[in-house]
Amino acid sequence: MVQREHLFLAQMRHMHPMVETYIQDLKPDSAGNPQPVKDHYFLGRLDMTDGPEDTSFTGQPGFGQRMLTKLTGVYSMHFLPLGFAQMVVLDTDFQKKYYNFTFVRREFLGEVRCLVIDVEPRAGEKIPRFKGRVWVEDQEYNIVRFNGTYAPPPKINFYFHFDSWRLNMRPGTWLPAYIYTEEQNLKTGLSKTLHFKAQTRLWGYDVKGLSRNEEFTQIVVDSPQSVKDQTEAASDATPVVAERMWERQAEDNAIDRIQKIGLLAPPGEVDKVLLTVVNNLLVTNNIDLQGDVRCRVLLTAPLESFTIGHTIIISRGLLDVLPDEASLAMILSHELAHVVLGHRFDTQLAFNDRMFFPDEDSFRNLAFRRSEKEEEAADAKALEMLKNSPYKDKLGSAGLFLKALQEKAPDLPNLLHSHLGNSIADRKTIRMASLMATAPALDANRTDQIAALPLGGRIKVDPWSDQVEMAKGKPVALNSAREKMPFELTPPFPFLTRISTPGADKVALTAPAGDQKPDPKQ
Repeated sequence: MVQREHLFLAQMRHMHPMVETYIQDLKPDSAGNPQPVKDHYFLGRLDMTDGPEDTSFTGQPGFGQRMLTKLTGVYSMHFLPLGFAQMVVLDTDFQKKYYNFTFVRREFLGEVRCLVIDVEPRAGEKIPRFKGRVWVEDQEYNIVRFNGTYAPPPKINFYFHFDSWRLNMRPGTWLPAYIYTEEQNLKTGLSKTLHFKAQTRLWGYDVKGLSRNEEFTQIVVDSPQSVKDQTEAASDATPVVAERMWERQAEDNAIDRIQKIGLLAPPGEVDKVLLTVVNNLLVTNNIDLQGDVRCRVLLTAPLESFTIGHTIIISRGLLDVLPDEASLAMILSHELAHVVLGHRFDTQLAFNDRMFFPDEDSFRNLAFRRSEKEEEAADAKALEMLKNSPYKDKLGSAGLFLKALQEKAPDLPNLLHSHLGNSIADRKTIRMASLMATAPALDANRTDQIAALPLGGRIKVDPWSDQVEMAKGKPVALNSAREKMPFELTPPFPFLTRISTPGADKVALTAPAGDQKPDPKQ
């Protein structure tokens, strides 16, 4: 296990994944249930080239903890807190001589059988080290999960409790994917008490694969005799066609750039689901667009949607919290309205040299915001399309979602802050606001009224390839209204699977998790 952890550190020095941390400060409501009252958001790229032990630190006003300067910021925040980033690594100097190990049991995490081991620094250790429990897969002894904190705590700063998960992304390679953190009544030494929960996600490990030009693998060379003009008319583009081609080139340049950064998922099955809803809107409104409409998924948590030419972009976070198809149709109809109304974007992006800028400047160079007049026109057109659509009798749930969004807007500004397009909601305005008039009253105590879902429940991201798919979790009945948790973070519990090398035998699931008994012969 120790040897494999050293190999993991060596691998991470060659990886530069995207790292996103979303934090919700909590405060008890009148019933004593913790509710989000403030949020924080960080996005960056992890760089461990020189090892985390060589990083320098600087203060971050307002949050009371040190920051890791090796994380290159993509949004306005340039650093991720060290308290969250260091949870990627169990210990940068993980040695058997520093720890006591106690075998607990065998247990399945998903289909992967693990050894569960309690790990504690030996008496007298002055350097803070990991203290908690690790899950080690039983074939190559990679740590796939560790849960605990660091001890002993420093005199001035503090360490959070966390649950860190790794996924098998290549044969024999387990890399960090999720980190969940939660603290209640944590005394910071700064005359304040922290009560919060946070989730960190990592993705975009296969940077070379994301930027690979696959067109070079598909070149077909015909013999000179077979080359001929396939059209009877002249093949030159007319002025109208040429203008459309120019707009499409600008659109493709922007989309390719965002995908190569690692912020946009490659085309996949979720896009087809979104496109089905778009086609329902087009067909029932007898709209024949000249040019295909495409749908893509932004991999970040903030709730945003926007258009790039004829491409509709919707964020992972927004897809997570939408309660049903009618609410999804509401979001997509607004963006589709921009396309139908012919609202343009900056075709200067058709010049490829405009794509030559550092990744961290991407959102400053690639903004797709609309004017207030265009937004109002899109709202009106979207409402018209929805009234003629299969969703016309189900728009009450969409209005209910907007009511929940409006209620949370003052407390969760970072979740609702759009970095590429226009915000769906803020303290003053909300998109498609007229739908709220037909919605039922928002009742937080009703278990049968689901206005919005928690974050992380609908979209699953492959951290290696950035592909997205619909989560396969089964719906469950709620025991109380507290379990509705609209727009809230929840602990991740991924179903672990193992990618086997050719010819390798898979471990069969022989008993439920926690039922395995230690074998005295092993």
